[in-house]
Amino acid sequence: MKYLTEITVEVPLSEFIKKFDSTENMKLWQKDLMSVQHLSGIPGKEGAQMELKYKMGKREVVMIETIIKRNLPHEFHGTYDAKGVHNIQKNYFKPVGDHSTKWISESEFHFNGFFMKMMAFLMPGAFKKQTLKFMKDFKAFAEAKS
Repeated sequence: MKYLTEITVEVPLSEFIKKFDSTENMKLWQKDLMSVQHLSGIPGKEGAQMELKYKMGKREVVMIETIIKRNLPHEFHGTYDAKGVHNIQKNYFKPVGDHSTKWISESEFHFNGFFMKMMAFLMPGAFKKQTLKFMKDFKAFAEAKS
């Protein structure tokens, strides 16, 4: 399953990247995020891995993020692996004038196991909705006045 989502954030590209490229900020805009733990590689660099734990409803989801391309301020690509799901996410950042940033996210999901394949078949919109929720939450966080 593949889809594209995009959002315009009313902050300049340099400020967008400063807020986006901070592990400490993740909990401020990813409401379900419980913990982040560095696993391997140089933090923030290509090849680095982090464990991300989320509480989604009554269940806990553990994801492994692997950075596959880091070309900031223009793009950031990673893979996200959880039980039954492999997600490749390519993020592109483009200035819109001097005061806004367009964030374009290409998501590609691969599913393993009967349950995850059924979820993807029955509720494909749920994955796009979750991606857009993260993007909207980041927008609200980035645009909030300190």
